[in-house]
Order: sequence, then structure tokens, then C-alpha cells
Amino acid sequence: DDGDHDHDHGGDPGVFSAYIPALVTLVMLLLGIGFDNWFKVPAFQVIRPYWYIVAYLPVGIPVLREVWETFKVRDFFTEFSLMSIATIGAFCIGEYPEGVTVMLFYTIGELFQMAAVNRAKRNIKALLDVRTDIAHVFRNGKYEPLNPELVEIGEMIQVKVGEKVPLDGEMLSEKGSFNTAALTGESRPKTIKKGAAVLAGMLNLDQVIEIKVNKLFADSALSRILEMVQNATARKAKTELFIRKFAKVYTPLVFFLALALIIIPFLILRESYDFQTWLYRAPVFLVISCPCALVISIPLGYFGGIGAASANGILFKGSNFLDLITKLNTIVMDKTGTLTKGVFKVQKIVSSIDEKDFLNYLVALEHKSTHPIARAIVEYANQTTIQPAENISEVAGMGLKGTVNHKEVLAGNIRLLEKFNIGFDLSLKDIAESIVVVAVNQQYAGYVLIADEVKEDSAQAIKALHENAVTQVVMLSGDKTSIVKKVAQQLGIDTYYGDLLPEDKVAKLEEIKKDQTKVVAFVGDGINDTPVLSISDIGIAMGAMGSDAAIETADVVIQTDQPSKIATAIKIGKATKQVVIQNIVLAVAVKALVLILGAGGLATMWEAVFADVGVALLAILNAVRIQKMKF
Repeated sequence: DDGDHDHDHGGDPGVFSAYIPALVTLVMLLLGIGFDNWFKVPAFQVIRPYWYIVAYLPVGIPVLREVWETFKVRDFFTEFSLMSIATIGAFCIGEYPEGVTVMLFYTIGELFQMAAVNRAKRNIKALLDVRTDIAHVFRNGKYEPLNPELVEIGEMIQVKVGEKVPLDGEMLSEKGSFNTAALTGESRPKTIKKGAAVLAGMLNLDQVIEIKVNKLFADSALSRILEMVQNATARKAKTELFIRKFAKVYTPLVFFLALALIIIPFLILRESYDFQTWLYRAPVFLVISCPCALVISIPLGYFGGIGAASANGILFKGSNFLDLITKLNTIVMDKTGTLTKGVFKVQKIVSSIDEKDFLNYLVALEHKSTHPIARAIVEYANQTTIQPAENISEVAGMGLKGTVNHKEVLAGNIRLLEKFNIGFDLSLKDIAESIVVVAVNQQYAGYVLIADEVKEDSAQAIKALHENAVTQVVMLSGDKTSIVKKVAQQLGIDTYYGDLLPEDKVAKLEEIKKDQTKVVAFVGDGINDTPVLSISDIGIAMGAMGSDAAIETADVVIQTDQPSKIATAIKIGKATKQVVIQNIVLAVAVKALVLILGAGGLATMWEAVFADVGVALLAILNAVRIQKMKF
């Protein structure tokens, strides 16, 4: 059994009805014990067995029903059958209160487990509760409210201010401002212009917009992430799988040992053998040895880990990756979009003419270009009036040429100046970053230095990885090696490679993986990272805004785009593993001790109840702790 049976015992989180059977049994049990020990009512002795049987039924029936279901599929030895035999055995020898108590505590353990699982689910749901259930679709000449699942690709939808975007699509309005926190954790509004992609889950902030749908509801990035989390518990960690196999062997073994506890003393003691005594010890033995604590608390530990990770904006696709991430010792990272923002910004301007004139010439040439560097310059200048430029022509692979205010202006890379034989300071060739040089009327006029910005927490992220047993951090990038080297030195990265094509990244990762001692994670965000994500031991995709293909292929998705969350994921993995080991040691040690006492007749059914249900409750509380930890 895999410990997933909690759903049969109670409904949704917070549903009171799940607790009613246990409450009824508890009240009847306490009254029964009261009548037995304090209010000596003669009439009670007559109805005593029936009273306890009625008290047993609310908590006993669901378990007996489980036994029947497992018997139908020829699975005879489960914790349900152990519990049932032990409690019915207690009834047979007149130990009614103990029989009821065992079943009651077992049910309380189940309810605790249900509450813990629901709590973890709420953590996950809160992270993903960003879908909207209505889409305003343009049909029959007007906008109609429809379930997003019924909207076809190519249809037009309208999103009002304050509404969430229901489906992925292409922006038809001129521009719009969106809160993308649900997808990225980034609270700053993001402006999206006409023709750009808008994703389901984004919140429309400032005006009514129209979107052309380009993906069905089920295929949206958001739906896929949701589905991924729902399925996360299906991929079991090795410890979980081992406990399942262990329970399959252990349960029948315990059952036959309990049987032997009745038969063997009879063969040895003969004369002094008291059937009643040994019949009492057998159910005690069964209750003590029930593997509930292990079967419940281990999957719950991993579930808690997945829930805690979700609360921190990290999605694990299975508990097996929670285990594996604790063994990571090598992390290979992409540069652009992972450690840097992937957004070009003007860092500085060096000009030998008036800076305002310099920018006027440059913006006049660049303002119609769609190149990210040109866009960065235009954004930096932020000019309301742009000088008219004439005769603009592109010099392939080098830059632009045109006339501004009757002056010939060139803007591009150094090769452009060399082509037109314009003299410049040779030290420009040593600059690592991207630069745009400008010449006016055949005279060198200065340059603009442009660089991709490093994310605020990248340096902290690398430091935290080194502190968490990662011995080697490698950076791979398609960028110029000089730029890659500078970023690597700035962030404290151990090894770096630049000027790589996607297939070069795969080759480099395969080379690193040849060393059998290395457990390797690859961290990336783009479509070109998909092949590398799939061949690493753990693929980590950055940001829900990363490419769909990367999110699909990755084993772990960092929702917030922050590289520092990788170390958080490792810490959560380690905390989960610790809790699971603590639970195993606790359960096995207490059970072993009480089993020995039980077989020797020193432990009663009450100690047995503690050894089983008490340990299970402690293990559950320990597992729930993960979700309260600060990482």
C-alpha cells in the first residue's frame, strides 16, 4: 500500500463531516469507560458488548470496507487487515475498549494525514490558483462569455481591466500593462506590445485589450504547469518505493508471527498454557507491528517537501527529484536569461562631440531597427522628437549608414569604421562588451557601451550553491567569450565557455557527465536549452515565462526566475530527506522495543496503540514541519 488511501476517509479540506465518525466513536468510548470504571451502572454490564460494537462501527466500517476491497483484488496482507484482525481479536477476548481505541486512533491518524496532505495541496493550489473560468470571445458580432475550454485557436478574446488572461495568445491591441506575478513572482508590471505573446494567468492592469488565441486551454503554459504539479506525487522517490515493497513483505510476516505467538507456546508449555493470555498477546503484537507510521509518514514527508517547494515558487515534477537534488555536486548554467536578465541596457556613452548631438545622430539612425541593441539605445535616449534621417541603408553585418541634418552618419561595429577607413582608438578592440561606434562626416565621434544586466541575486545564488555542496558551477553561453569571462569573474563561477552553438552545449554537458562521480543539473530557460535539459540528471527550467519546451522538458521549474532559488530547492530536498530518515528511525526503534515487550506479555494493548498510532502521529507532525520551515 502506498499511503494514498487518505482520500477514502474524508472529503475536501475543512469538511467537518470527515471528523464526525471519529467524534461519535470518541464520545461513546469515553462514556463506556466511564460506565465501566466510575458510574457503576448494573444495566450497562448487560449491554456492554453491544455498546462497544456500536462505538466501533463509525470508525471500523470504512476500514473493514477497505479490507473487503483489497481482498477482492487478492491483496490479503495490508495495514487494514492487520488493524481489523487485531481489533476483532480484542473483541473476541472481551477487551472491548482497547479494540475500539485502536481503530479510533488509527482513524485519527488518517485524519491527521488527510489534513497534512490538504495543507500541502493548498500551498500548491495557492501558487497556481490563477486560472480564470470565463473568456469573453468574439462570436456572432459580439463578445460572449464562455468557458475557456470551448474557445478555438484563432478566435479573438477581450480582457477587461482587473481580469486575468484566460488563454495564451497574441496581442492585437497596441499595448497593455500586465502583472505577471502569478507566473514569475515578479511584481513589476510588464508592458506587452502589439504582436507579442500574452500568457494565461497574467493580470490586465490598465485598459481593455484584445488577444488572438493561439493555444487551446489545455495547452496553455499555465495548464501544463498545473497538471505537472498534480502529477508530481505520482513519481515516487526510492525511499517511498522501498517502503512500499517493505510493507508488502513485512505485513504477511507479522501476521504469521502473531499466529506463531498463539501456536508455539501451546507446543512448548502444554500444561501451563493459557489460551486467553496468548490470544491477547497476538493482537497486541499485530497492532504494534502495523507499518502505518512508515506507510503514512514517508509519502507525506515527500508530499510536504513538494508543498514547501511550491510555497517557495519551485515546482518539483516528482518526489524522486527531491531525493536526487540532495546529491547534486555539479551545476551547468546557461547565461542569458538565467544569470542575466536577457535585456540589453546602455551602460555608458563616450563621445568626442556634444553628448546630446551624439545621441540625436544615433537615435535618428536606429529608431526604426528591431535589433535588441538598437531598441536599448532608443529606450535609453527616451526622446520625444527624433531628427529625420534620410538615405538610411544597412551595411550587412556591420551597421547602418544615413544622412542626418545634412551630415553623413555611420553607426555599427568596429568593422564598419575599418571599411570606411575612419581612424579610431585601437583600445576599443579590447572592450569585452557589445559596443556601437559612431562616425559623423568621416570623423570618429564616440561609442555606446551596451551590456546585458546580471540579475540582482545571481552572485548570491552562486555563493549559496557553493555552500550547499556544489563543487563546480559551469557557465555555457552562445555569447562572446570575452563577455562570458567577465560575467563568470563577476559572479565567482568556476568554469565558463563562450561562443557555443546549442549542439556545442550538448557536447560540453556530455563531456562533464563522463565523470561518473558527478550528479549534474542543467539550468536554462530557452528553447535552445531543451536538448541539454533532457540529458542532464536534473533539468531545471528558469521561470514560467521561459519557453514552453524548456518547462515541458525540465524536472524542476523555478517559477520566479531567481537563480538563488536553486539553492533553496537543494535545502528543501535535504530537509525532506532528513525528516523521512527521522521518521523511519523513530518508527522502527519504537516498534522493535514494544514488539519485544508485547511478545513477553509486558506491553498491553494501550502500549501497542502508542507504538502504532502514537508513532504515526509523531511522524505526521514531523512531516508537516517541512511546510512551516523557512528556507
